[in-house]
Amino acid sequence: FEIDEEQTELDDDKAARFRSVVMKLQWVAERGRPDIRLPIAYLATQNQSCTNHDWWKLRRVLLFLMDTIDNKRIMGADDLGVLYTWIDSSYAVHLDMRSHTGGVISFGRGIIHAKSNKQKLNTKSSTEAEVVGVSDYLPFNIWIRHFMEDQGYKLRENIVYQDNESAIKLEKNGRMSCGQKSRHINIRYFFITDRIKAGEVSVQHCPTEAMLADFFTKPLQGGLFHRFREVIMGWKSISALADFGFKNKA
Repeated sequence: FEIDEEQTELDDDKAARFRSVVMKLQWVAERGRPDIRLPIAYLATQNQSCTNHDWWKLRRVLLFLMDTIDNKRIMGADDLGVLYTWIDSSYAVHLDMRSHTGGVISFGRGIIHAKSNKQKLNTKSSTEAEVVGVSDYLPFNIWIRHFMEDQGYKLRENIVYQDNESAIKLEKNGRMSCGQKSRHINIRYFFITDRIKAGEVSVQHCPTEAMLADFFTKPLQGGLFHRFREVIMGWKSISALADFGFKNKA
């Protein structure tokens, strides 16, 4: 998310090519390469004022794809009765101080849905950013739940994982848990509280070391990048995260 404000903007021809390639890679990320969703989500925010630095970042993504072009995406299920969702937010990481939300859904092997996007409002704390992130991503979880039930597969457990304890308390208790720093949060972001009370979803704490949604909120490096990527691409089951505190219900 680093931006070099001293970089010059691309000329019209190069900027048009930049936007064209980014849009094409959004399709690639959606269909077969979710491991590039974060950088493409960021580059898409630069379409109106892309610079030479953005061009360099796009080139890095293309080189990564060239080096891993034969990598396969695998999707499967350990148990169609248990749906896992990870949601996380990186606080104030964009130039305008807005946060970034990442979400990912799985039945145990690979992922069936993922999203990485800049939040549409400024938040005053990391806890508020997490609550807004859950509000933004939970509808995808609910849609998949309804879809599976329409196919005859009723979920026994629908679990949302987060790594922020304060956000979890707010989501479980609604406005009752709001203090001086959270009273201003709009009531619309607490619709998850109703879903919890109705028994449609449960929210549980997940250690940061096993927070799969981190892959879609911030650039990762080293072992953590490879660990999450292997699970996201389906090369390993989500049970591979058990050594880092994740509790597999299947």
